[in-house]
Amino acid sequence: MSPRERLRLATDTVAATQRQLPATIRPLAAGVPVHFDALPTADLLDDGFEPDILGLFSGEPHGETSDHPLPAQIHLFLDNLWDFAEGNPTVFRDEVRLTYLHELGHYLGWDEDDIAERGLD
Repeated sequence: MSPRERLRLATDTVAATQRQLPATIRPLAAGVPVHFDALPTADLLDDGFEPDILGLFSGEPHGETSDHPLPAQIHLFLDNLWDFAEGNPTVFRDEVRLTYLHELGHYLGWDEDDIAERGLD
């Protein structure tokens, strides 16, 4: 599958996932941009993130503020997701969905335990 085809499958998967969210969460999710990156940047790696990271939430979680707020955003690293899926489009789609939901959970202010309780780990 070409990088373009993976991007299309990932964007379609995130859109479908958003449509299936509970009505109370759907508008919040729609307000968080999702970036589809091939790989993490050198800056992220320099910050200590593993090179095989699948996704990342950055910015202010919903309902939190600071003196220097960063915009909330979700990054999905498609090459890493594809490698994780071992080239299987079905596994790739499932992992894009799960990774998106996991990062969305961080936006909603859920910690790792909250995310695990909801089956999003």
